[in-house]
Amino acid sequence: MAEKKSNVVSLVWDIAEPIADELGLELWDIRFLKEGANYYLRIIIDCGDRPVGIDDCVNMSRALDAPLDEADPIDKSYSLQVQSPGIERELVRDFHFKKYLGEKVTVRFIRAVNSQREYKGVLTAFNNGEISLALPNGESLEFNKKDTSWVKLDDFGGFAENE
Repeated sequence: MAEKKSNVVSLVWDIAEPIADELGLELWDIRFLKEGANYYLRIIIDCGDRPVGIDDCVNMSRALDAPLDEADPIDKSYSLQVQSPGIERELVRDFHFKKYLGEKVTVRFIRAVNSQREYKGVLTAFNNGEISLALPNGESLEFNKKDTSWVKLDDFGGFAENE
């Protein structure tokens, strides 16, 4: 079944989410990307309170093979990759932001905000794409997710209180 690229992630999400649930995994994100001449379907999984292991990735990949072949949601040749969100995981979906309220994050903006493109702070609110960040200097920064290049967890605690 040939589908537009914009629908691929949604179609694959519907296939992958129940499989991840059955394996005791959380579906973190799905990305369908073209890199050079090749297409990649990246399934990003999480394990909640424990690190993602190679067996988790292998099990998810194997469990997805037949359902993806049967549904045939991608009309191009692609490589399937299953991976963890990694350290400094990128927050993309609404549930990511809600899950990590109160955590330290780094935000990179598309265009400079107050002459600065990158900020670190504590994620204090998320509502309909609107984000609030408590900065280390005590100020608050409000912005829309669409104005960011990315938002990532600051897993290393990489900013001091006086930054």
